Amino acid sequence: MTPPTDTTTAFRKLHVPGDPFILPCAWDVASAQLFAEAGHPAIGSTSLGVAAGIGAADEDRETLTATVDLAAALRRALPDLPLTCDFEDGYGDDPESVVEVVRETFVGDGGLIVDGINIQDSRESRMSVPSILAGKVSALKEAFPTLFVNARIDTFWIGQDSLGEVIDRIDAYVDAGADGIFVPGNLDLATIETITGRSRVPMNVLASPRYSKSDLAEAGVGRISTGSLLYRAAMSQALGSLQVLADDRPAETANVLSYQAFTELG
Repeated sequence: MTPPTDTTTAFRKLHVPGDPFILPCAWDVASAQLFAEAGHPAIGSTSLGVAAGIGAADEDRETLTATVDLAAALRRALPDLPLTCDFEDGYGDDPESVVEVVRETFVGDGGLIVDGINIQDSRESRMSVPSILAGKVSALKEAFPTLFVNARIDTFWIGQDSLGEVIDRIDAYVDAGADGIFVPGNLDLATIETITGRSRVPMNVLASPRYSKSDLAEAGVGRISTGSLLYRAAMSQALGSLQVLADDRPAETANVLSYQAFTELG
């Protein structure tokens, strides 16, 4: 059994329904360090950013090595900061294989190198029956009691807008031991309020173009994840900067971090 550490305890305490924290999701050490220097109390990872970095498809079980390598590098660079990572569907079909993956990849000499994981109930845009993720959650909590397991429900994410199914899955995953529930998708506030009202554990949603942090706090949310937003924003800015040069204009550097800023990281 891995004993709780200062970071695992701190990470758990961040999840307060009605007073959410923002979880910036990094794709490399530099982005994580910048987010930490900006004052964010915990760091996550974006599976899209990790997958794009190795030329792989997102959520297709091709990112395990890259995800583990990033988590280990982040733990070395930010030893005192809570870390969580996107763990796709657990990189396995059954509870035993998922536990073994965690044991072989995320357990170091000092115990778990991450404080939490997201684990989802869809694969290749198809929902699994609830008992599959429930079994994985239960096995993970039995093997690693201190690990914050955030059970991700993808019903809305893949376009199956069934609130009733989401609520059923919340109950199943919380009964299995999930520490948090993550429901990504373009949800309206009424739906979010219904979900937070039903969930017995803190609720996690994606940062939204429709609602502010205060709006989501009033809806009872406990955690706001950026997902792939920051990675996509960085890539969009890079394309914009490149287009300026292609348009035969001088490079725009006024709002760009300096070279020195990156050499001084860490």
